Amino acid sequence: MAGRAHAKAWKSWLKEHSARLYAYARRHTANREDAEDIIQDALVRLWHYQEERNNVPPDLPLAYSVLRFIAMDHGRKLGRKKRKEEAIIYLHDRDDHWLDTSLEDDEESGILYRAVDELSEKLREVLALKIWGGLTFQEIAKNMAISPNTAASRYRYALEQLQRRLVTLKEQRHG
Repeated sequence: MAGRAHAKAWKSWLKEHSARLYAYARRHTANREDAEDIIQDALVRLWHYQEERNNVPPDLPLAYSVLRFIAMDHGRKLGRKKRKEEAIIYLHDRDDHWLDTSLEDDEESGILYRAVDELSEKLREVLALKIWGGLTFQEIAKNMAISPNTAASRYRYALEQLQRRLVTLKEQRHG
């Protein structure tokens, strides 16, 4: 009977948090499939962690922490793979196109996405945990091993940088 209760609790936990976990994972990966893979790996790891805690669903900061470390490991593996592939690929002549027609469906969201990518890793991490993760500054601080004041400062600084960048881009587009 306890097994059904645990399964129900995990299903409820996943239903409540899966969209935020996916958004967080997506910020750390190049594509949807990689995000789904690291979420799956994180859930398996969390399940094993929680066996020692009567199989109850984990708290959200732990989930983000595990997801973050798996994403970093995934990124390192991809980096090594890419370097190996580049070592054996020969440069081929190809047509260079000066016009890139692959705009995002929503141009403004693409601009914002690129502006977030231009932030430093520390600022991006706090921003993602706060906005997509829904964590408090206390939880972010615990996750990143920094003080809550540092987490709040990084969040505020990230928003200020994004605002300046978007104002500049808007002026360039309409000016």
